[in-house]
Amino acid sequence: MGHTVKRGTLPAKRPYLWLSWLLVLAGLFHFCSGIIPKSVTKRVKEAVVLSCDYNTSTEELTSLRIYWQKDSKMVLTVLLGKVKVWPEYENRTITDITDNPRIVILALRLSDSGTYTCIIQKPEKRTYKVEHLTSVRLMIRADFPVPTINDLGNPSPNIRRVICSTSGGFPRPHLYWLENGEELNATNTTLSQDPETELYTISSELDFNMTSNHSFLCLVKYGDLTVSQTFDWKKSKPTPSANQHLPWTIIIPVSACGISVIIAVILTLTCLTCSK
Repeated sequence: MGHTVKRGTLPAKRPYLWLSWLLVLAGLFHFCSGIIPKSVTKRVKEAVVLSCDYNTSTEELTSLRIYWQKDSKMVLTVLLGKVKVWPEYENRTITDITDNPRIVILALRLSDSGTYTCIIQKPEKRTYKVEHLTSVRLMIRADFPVPTINDLGNPSPNIRRVICSTSGGFPRPHLYWLENGEELNATNTTLSQDPETELYTISSELDFNMTSNHSFLCLVKYGDLTVSQTFDWKKSKPTPSANQHLPWTIIIPVSACGISVIIAVILTLTCLTCSK
């Protein structure tokens, strides 16, 4: 014998059929209320806790419907105590439904940026009504670490080559070599982006003359931010000649002996001349 669903009653076993309508209505309600969602800023690969800001009891939780969405896409639902996680958030999103329902998103990605909305429905006369709605804006940062500069040796005589590199940042970076505030021409610059994480890696090589001193600045710009590293080079001192290595204790006696010999020769020649 079948059961007839009363007019105005939501089907208990097929809640997702009307879910899109619920999200649209909830968004309109939130927009019209003029409430500005609070903001949370996290870095890539970190974790974030998003709270519904709704205090309740353990007994009441078993009868509630909790929906988490990001912008217009579903993240997670808790229907009568049963949790469903959408594919994009599987294996990295958990829920805590104690006295204040919340979700935890692990290993954050750039694509996780957006406005998250928690909608709580409460049963009332064989139907459900929106009891609570709150939103939070999540912003994901991906800062480049300070660049590293490594020596690549000598591609030709008196020419030195160094490479500057950094990775794991966003948005698209630009790398500059500077000396005394002037931009230099790089030998080779490469840029790549991970298709999964969307994070960038950049590197650039610079050749310079070893016969003079240098102080180079490797500057990486991404968006409104920058990171940099300095590389100093000092030319080698000339190798001293063999005579420069002789100590004065040797040079002075040797010089004195030489002078004495010369004087003796001159005196001898003088005496021979006089005797004639």
